[in-house]
Amino acid sequence: MICKGLTHKAIYFASYGINKIFLRNMNTAKPIEESIIRKLKDNLSPVHLDVINESYMHNVPKGAETHFKVVVVSGKFDGLPLLKRHRMVNEALKHELQNGVHALSIIAETPTKWQEEEKTVEPSPTCRGGFGK
Repeated sequence: MICKGLTHKAIYFASYGINKIFLRNMNTAKPIEESIIRKLKDNLSPVHLDVINESYMHNVPKGAETHFKVVVVSGKFDGLPLLKRHRMVNEALKHELQNGVHALSIIAETPTKWQEEEKTVEPSPTCRGGFGK
């Protein structure tokens, strides 16, 4: 059985009739983005979450997952200053930040504050350098 685009490991599992969902997760095109989403959901139980891959705005290879912006709205932030909210996000994503994520822009709000705001996220500044400079 040959499955175009699947790894050898996935083909091996496919030949034994393993669940299609498992195969789709093995062959993910955005593993870091999906890991960020999963960890923020697991650690912060957000009522709103946006994970934006901004790598395309930088001088990195096509398809890179190196620059992200996250918008996290969580009741776990209630009563905490901004610095502690950012530390909570950084702690949840420690592995990603140590293994390939070069930049992380964080918007961490409480549900009350988020309801009061316009809910617009400012675009990040354009890249000023990087690889190949």
